[in-house]
Amino acid sequence: MVKIGIFGISGYAGQKLTEILVSHSEVEITAGFVAPAEGTPEITEIIPKLKGLIELRCKNTPDWQEIEKNCDVVFLALPHEVSMNFVVSLAKMGKKVVDLSADFRFDDLKIYENWYTKHACPDLNCKFIYGLPELNRDKIKGCDYIANPGCYPTSVILALYPLVKNNLIENKVFADSKSGVTGAGRTPAIGNLFAECNENIKAYKMGEHRHQPEMEEVLNNVGGGKCSITFVPHLVPYNQGILSTCYMTLKSETAEEKLQEIYEKTYADEPFVRIMKYGVSPEVKNIVNTNFCDIGIKLVDTKTLVVVSAIDNLVKGAAGQAVQNMNLMLGLKETLPFF
Repeated sequence: MVKIGIFGISGYAGQKLTEILVSHSEVEITAGFVAPAEGTPEITEIIPKLKGLIELRCKNTPDWQEIEKNCDVVFLALPHEVSMNFVVSLAKMGKKVVDLSADFRFDDLKIYENWYTKHACPDLNCKFIYGLPELNRDKIKGCDYIANPGCYPTSVILALYPLVKNNLIENKVFADSKSGVTGAGRTPAIGNLFAECNENIKAYKMGEHRHQPEMEEVLNNVGGGKCSITFVPHLVPYNQGILSTCYMTLKSETAEEKLQEIYEKTYADEPFVRIMKYGVSPEVKNIVNTNFCDIGIKLVDTKTLVVVSAIDNLVKGAAGQAVQNMNLMLGLKETLPFF
């Protein structure tokens, strides 16, 4: 049985991660940590639905002796710029790490530091693998450190990957993403109050969201070119889910049948990517609380292509993908515990 530690267990991603791991047949959660101000709650005080399924009291400061003795894998479900402060200690202990923050997602640390902050442990950055299994499965298998992708980047990268890989589109892409309110985390903010979000939709951080450079770096590494993305996220009044609509120009006229075939072949062996019938858009309601990414395409004129993807921001966009990565790291069945 693989022993698991979770930092940040009270956040939305941490809670979803706990729910998924409790139902995983090959692992056991042996340590949980929350912020100092949260006291030392039982896990079931944080996630009441797990009552009777797990008994574990969380601690509000890292117990390094406990971690060294009782944890094989540690998940960091912490805010950006916080996770990296714990990685050095975990690395010295030889623990496998899955980080859900952005702290180790960038190959180029100058990009990270431009959009976030000065990196606390740059020497460890090169040891992390970007944990998008559909692109990096072979690198993930057997590795020790995973940088779990962002939710928006997961939805956009998977939507564009087959086209960038085959050099089919012009460099400029427009991505419009609509996310549920849990994507903003649990930190109280006026804009996330029910009365502000309900019966409303709004764009925010237009062209300046920190997930935009993450999308661009990954896709440029795939295509060897300069993919430029104009990214506009929106907040919509549901709890979970992202619908990303991407608009692009093909380099040359390509038949719709050929484009559909490219997507189906690219993801034919991917357990968590489902390609819709040509011209059919995915829907958020069909992916909520699953680790699936649904993708649909439509050629709207001879060279203008629209690609739509749908994921659950807390599952395939965070906790579910983190567990998928852990399975690959440890040589477990990749689809556990989903199917």
